Amino acid sequence: IAANRDAAKFEELYQLLMKVYDQRMVYFGDHQRTPTPAIKGSKAVDMLQFKRDDNQVIREAYELLNDAVTGLGRRSQPAFLLTFMNTSVNMYRMGNIDAETLVKNYTLISDVIDFQLKDQGHARFHDTLEEVKGGVEGLFASSGAASCQIIEQIYGPQLEANKFDLAWLKRVNQLLARGLCEDTDLLYKVSEYQHNIEPSSASAYGLARMYLKTRDIPRTIEFYNEAIRLAEDNNQRGEYLYQLAMIYLTQDNFVASRTHALRAIEARPNWGAPFLLIGRAYAAAANSVGADDFEKKAVYWAAVDKFMRAKSVDPSVTDEANEQIRIYSAHFPALDEIFFRNMQQGQTYTVGGWINEKTTVRAK
Repeated sequence: IAANRDAAKFEELYQLLMKVYDQRMVYFGDHQRTPTPAIKGSKAVDMLQFKRDDNQVIREAYELLNDAVTGLGRRSQPAFLLTFMNTSVNMYRMGNIDAETLVKNYTLISDVIDFQLKDQGHARFHDTLEEVKGGVEGLFASSGAASCQIIEQIYGPQLEANKFDLAWLKRVNQLLARGLCEDTDLLYKVSEYQHNIEPSSASAYGLARMYLKTRDIPRTIEFYNEAIRLAEDNNQRGEYLYQLAMIYLTQDNFVASRTHALRAIEARPNWGAPFLLIGRAYAAAANSVGADDFEKKAVYWAAVDKFMRAKSVDPSVTDEANEQIRIYSAHFPALDEIFFRNMQQGQTYTVGGWINEKTTVRAK
């Protein structure tokens, strides 16, 4: 058929091949290794090989492939799986199936692939299956069918029954991520169940960011702490500590903000951002530290010290540090205020309260 250039002869041979498949199903459909569903799959693959641009053939092949993959289940051949996905996408684009059906087909195909990849009986096909898996996911990603509404409609009712199925959870999480469904209850629950089975720094961080979007600060902090605990290196740990310090700062929890910023510095000593953060925490807390106006203004000395330290350890933050120094130096006590306190510029002064740091007397 492939070598024939005569249209009439091509059609004659094509129809003969189709008849061979049909008679094979009639007379050998009960064969143990290649039962009727397998014959249907092979027939569909050949139909699409020779008439892939014929819409009627696509519709017929789709039904055959649906029967093949549904009937064979986990015994489906990789070629059937990939061809079924490709044909499903074509049917969706032709308007012959809806988005929900396409998503269900994708789920069925993915379940089979995941099983076969884990099954040692299919070990010799694993390289092929990996390629098929990539092809299936690529086809689905380009289909545009996975809307947040459809995903929730299909997978929401299945969640509790699959909360211990890691492959299922990963697939749904991937679908939600691909659809940019960032603010859905399903995403939160799927991510949490996935994290419970296979906790990692990355999964904990993802949950922390999700809960931050919904302003659930206690849950945000909980998962940030878990991400910090599971972090694999100091750079990653330092970044998570710094972000948590920023969250505490937005909550006016200045003590916790400084504590986590100092831990970030411990993880990454030459990083200026945590020093800038501590300086901002001091400046933000100025009105709550000290018994009088002078003592409150003295807090800005400690804040500016941190900005100066930031640029000394990390030249990349010099511009930002200089801007903070310019802003907060204007809040220093005046020279006459220092004089009436019997102090001199340059002498040591201890800022009180929770800050409890030694600094240097300076006039604005």
